[in-house]
Amino acid sequence: MIRSRGWPTDLDVASLIANGFQPYAFRDFVFKIHQRCNLACDYCYVYTMGDSSWRDRPMAMAPEVVRAAAQRIAEHAETHRLDEVRVILHGGEPLMVGREGLRATVSELRSAIAGGARLRVAIQTNGVLLDERMLDLLGEEGVEVGVSLDGAPADNDRHRRYADGRGSAAAVERALALLSSERYRPNFAGILSAVDPETDPVGTYEALIRYRPPVIDFLLPHANWNRPPARPGPSLTPYGDWLISVFDRWYDAPVRETGIRILDEILNLVLGGASRSEHVGLSPVTVVVVESDGSIEQVDTLRASYPGAGETGLHVATDSFDDALRHPGVVARQLGVRALAAECLSCPIHRLCGAGHYPHRYSFGSGFLNRSVYCDDLSRIIAHVQSRVAIDLERLSVVG
Repeated sequence: MIRSRGWPTDLDVASLIANGFQPYAFRDFVFKIHQRCNLACDYCYVYTMGDSSWRDRPMAMAPEVVRAAAQRIAEHAETHRLDEVRVILHGGEPLMVGREGLRATVSELRSAIAGGARLRVAIQTNGVLLDERMLDLLGEEGVEVGVSLDGAPADNDRHRRYADGRGSAAAVERALALLSSERYRPNFAGILSAVDPETDPVGTYEALIRYRPPVIDFLLPHANWNRPPARPGPSLTPYGDWLISVFDRWYDAPVRETGIRILDEILNLVLGGASRSEHVGLSPVTVVVVESDGSIEQVDTLRASYPGAGETGLHVATDSFDDALRHPGVVARQLGVRALAAECLSCPIHRLCGAGHYPHRYSFGSGFLNRSVYCDDLSRIIAHVQSRVAIDLERLSVVG
């Protein structure tokens, strides 16, 4: 049993449903197929932020757990008449299950979901084990491959290191050189990179686009009001400033070089569209996690808030994903504007910001009913994008 840590543990889901709220079906299913990792990144929310539940779980997801979870996905897709579902193989480091483990997992998924929704399978890896044999397998199985890299070698190796202190950049760059080649490029999903305001933002961006990724996912480091992010230097908004520098370099390029997920989403919102990301905007979150022991959990980044924050008490062997849709923590991330704190509702950009990434709102006592700990940074980058877009629209109207 999880001790109450504030909102939304007391959310009255039954009342919400009785008054017309309809949960949104899950479409993304994160499989924690391997609990351990071959790197020791110093900012990892799994191993460095106080939640040690990984120690009590199986190292790898057993075949019977994969089978049960795959059948639950098929059941969920049929119930909600979904045309497509995506399974993201995750960890720890998912490639540590080996080639045959990956093949068996994908085969089980395809067998269970065959004839129903279209299945997309992706993997998020640190890239260290990504060689030609592994890429051949992933290519054969049609698995989309995302790789984590934090920019230039020296910048990456400040945080993403082996346990003995060696940097990982050389191994990851070898993997990315292969993945971005013509042979393997069809399976290249993109690069995930943590924002570090002590690095050169333009230099980081340019180090990553050397591999021609279809998208770069810049993520703010996991932090909250009890564990605030580092703010080096005199600026009160170092993360917003960093993103502004990247935005200007990216936006002013003569041709589109890649997508940048958070900036694309802010542009969509500024232009009146909807967000497809849980980091900004108010779109409902439709992702759920299956741990290596079969436990059904909310987004695993919640464990950066406090131990057990993502737990639902459900298991694929006995419970459906529809049961998880009625969990207060899941409902809270689908409520849109009704999940915002009063201080957010009074802000003119609350529908664009959406209070930021849900785990970044946590404060002991009030729970997740707060503005983001990155509120000022998000306000700064959003205002900058609004200004740039307004200038360009005005210029176009004059020309027209």
